[in-house]
Amino acid sequence: MLFDWAEQPFHTLIITFVFAPFFVAAIAPDPTSGQAMWGWATGAGGLIIAILAPVFGALADRSGPRKPWIAGFSVLAFVGAFALYFAAPGTENAVPIALIGFVIAMFGFEFAAIFNNAMMPSLVPRSELGKLSGTGWAIGYVGGVVSLIIVLGFMSASPETGTTILGIKPVFGLEAAAYEGDRASGPLTAIWYVIFVLPLFLFVPDAKNTAPRTASNRQALADLWRTIKRLPSDVSYFAFLMSSMLYRDGLNALFAFGGIYGVGVLGLTIIQIGIFGILAATTGAIGAFVGGRADHRFGPKPVVATSCFVLVVASLAIISTTPDAMLFVVPLTPQSNLPLVTFYVAGAFVGAAGGSLQAASRTLLVDQVEPGKTTEAFGLYALTGRATAFIGPIAVAIVTTMTGSQQGVLPVAILLAAGGLGLFWVKQHQAGPR
Repeated sequence: MLFDWAEQPFHTLIITFVFAPFFVAAIAPDPTSGQAMWGWATGAGGLIIAILAPVFGALADRSGPRKPWIAGFSVLAFVGAFALYFAAPGTENAVPIALIGFVIAMFGFEFAAIFNNAMMPSLVPRSELGKLSGTGWAIGYVGGVVSLIIVLGFMSASPETGTTILGIKPVFGLEAAAYEGDRASGPLTAIWYVIFVLPLFLFVPDAKNTAPRTASNRQALADLWRTIKRLPSDVSYFAFLMSSMLYRDGLNALFAFGGIYGVGVLGLTIIQIGIFGILAATTGAIGAFVGGRADHRFGPKPVVATSCFVLVVASLAIISTTPDAMLFVVPLTPQSNLPLVTFYVAGAFVGAAGGSLQAASRTLLVDQVEPGKTTEAFGLYALTGRATAFIGPIAVAIVTTMTGSQQGVLPVAILLAAGGLGLFWVKQHQAGPR
């Protein structure tokens, strides 16, 4: 469960609440082009992950141990995240450093998570898997809150006032005018990960080597190909992969562009986005914990379906809100606080539903496969999640570019709704109290 705590700052600080909004506000030429560039980078990285994830997963299932894979990808995670500090506003290479560092870090964190997830079914009985996944995800969100408080309270300062949200000067002499506190979210994420991933390597049992590497690799790829060919005949498994592909893409895009939307459309500061992040991460921890218990009681499918519905409503509330109007057409006065209130309330629901959705999805996937195929399954899960991971950000980038408006994030709600509807064909093999 500490792995979730270790990796969560990447999602909280880098993708959602600190570095991405900082990139749009301070590095990109303007917020609209910044949103588009971030979308292209996220999409390109996701496409590469989609191609490689099932291959690596199949190889790991055959070779046995997952920790060596986690260790290798952890190096990429550390290097990519740490490099983000060097994306200084006003410097010639700030944009490529930020985008390349982000993509490298994304490779590391995403692939490490695949192999961590695949270890879960071997650690507890199936009846306890929902609680394990939900509690792990909740702990991860708490880690995100703690890391966000550290950045906002002690590192990230307003360039205008030179103080953090606590009203103090940034620690370590970080310069507010150079956005050093926002950039330091990268090294903090890297160091945090290294420290808290260590218990996984020290205390969690790993699978043993199962076959000679050369023969194992050939057989793994052959097995993967057979699994892919017969997928359409396994209606529940296939439907789950397709459905989760859509709703996870929508959720990831919502996380990726929510903070960017708040900065570009509502004019929020990085500190205000950070407060939003603390709220969303806190409700995410609660949602994941409660969702894990609901998973244990009712099974994962109802939890996933309900979460998708909540996310559609919350995303539409965010997208339809500007400083001038709510629900696209209801006019607002310039002094109105309703846009900020709506953004915060919707963000709280996004956090809660997102936490329960992701935790229950891990359990629902395990219900679809044989025990010996878990890493391959999580590889295919990553493939399907990433196969359209470029579609969400690229659709946002295209619509944003075509309309010249940051309300081009509307495809997010469509993906979430389509994913929820696809659950109709998915079975949970152990529904009800266990």
